[in-house]
Amino acid sequence: MSVVSSVLVPYASYLRVYEPLAAFPEPERAHWVRYAGRARIPTAQDELRRSLADLAATPPAAVPAHESGDAFVVEADGVVCVCPWRTRLRGWLALEELTEMFPAPVLDAVLPPVVRGQAAVDHERWAERNPDARPWIRTSVWQVPVRWFVLFSDEEREYAEAGEGGAGPVLRYRTPMVQARRRLARALKTLRESVDEGRLTEGLVDVGRWLEEFHPRSLVELDYGGLVHALPAKQLAGDRSAADVAEGIAALRAGDTEGAGEAYGRLAERWRAVRDRQFAN
Repeated sequence: MSVVSSVLVPYASYLRVYEPLAAFPEPERAHWVRYAGRARIPTAQDELRRSLADLAATPPAAVPAHESGDAFVVEADGVVCVCPWRTRLRGWLALEELTEMFPAPVLDAVLPPVVRGQAAVDHERWAERNPDARPWIRTSVWQVPVRWFVLFSDEEREYAEAGEGGAGPVLRYRTPMVQARRRLARALKTLRESVDEGRLTEGLVDVGRWLEEFHPRSLVELDYGGLVHALPAKQLAGDRSAADVAEGIAALRAGDTEGAGEAYGRLAERWRAVRDRQFAN
């Protein structure tokens, strides 16, 4: 097995939207109907391996030359929903964030300026032809943003321990779009009535605008992705971050600032330990 095919990282989490087939116009809808009927549908690891293979090339391909025709597929209550990868678009968006994550010398060594420059030009030309395009997947490295947990309840938590043959572990949440929007709206109202405008409020507004782009019968999924390999098994099994966020917001709504602080403290400590590993040898 090659090195690329056996890699389990990066340590990233994902917020995904799965839309029903009816949400897509033709001929794209027909493509996804055929795609959903395939015997084998690529997994998140397949997507990761392809991306790593592009980066391993010489010169590296910062963004795929062509948009992916793949998607994640789920069926809920008899309705088939798809989450297009849109790897090329997400690659362009990720490049825009790299300058905030790495010093220039490191970034230049990984992706030479000429490669990044050409990718930026390609994105600008593409965006002019596709002004309404948006990704179905958001990614965060070395953390799960607090604003993502607002969309889910603890009852929607799905956890599976590592299985035989290297499978798992898996930790994710899934909820109907209507529930996600309702929870976000309630949380935003509580925050605006209880605390000053801040990063959490701004983040919720951003996520809310993104969710409004999708069909109301969509599913929203939070997947811990590669972060399951950054957390000890016992800590992962006991992770109830969505419950902590819900408890904190409920406390604020009730005027219990001490209770809200305690819930946030548990959450902050848990994820601080994960982010600290980013800089460990």
